[in-house]
Amino acid sequence: QVQLVESGGGLVQPGGSLNLSCAISGTIFSGRLMAWYRQAPGKAREWVAIVTSPEETNIEDTNYAASVKGRFTISRDNAKNVVYLQMTNLNPEDTAVYYCNVYPEPLVRHLGGYWGQGTQVTVSS
Repeated sequence: QVQLVESGGGLVQPGGSLNLSCAISGTIFSGRLMAWYRQAPGKAREWVAIVTSPEETNIEDTNYAASVKGRFTISRDNAKNVVYLQMTNLNPEDTAVYYCNVYPEPLVRHLGGYWGQGTQVTVSS
């Protein structure tokens, strides 16, 4: 059974930082692109950061949505089945529930549609 457990969210002032973690159990992690997604109130879920699987390329490559590039850093620990998201210089537009999962999102449905509970990030003064 697949489980995704996100943690590390909270309330932070504009300009602050947070570090998110996502622990994954099951078979979806190995050899696959992993992403952090977020969903703000009233908006569709969007991906914000992607990390490749170094098992295939021996290189960990990343990609970021334009809105977070230069502020967020995604990484993964394949030994622990964990994906991380370091977030700096946060602004109110980053307020959302953050989730991790495989990328792209249609693959989530193909693998059974599992999502974690997410972790709430609120940026406010």
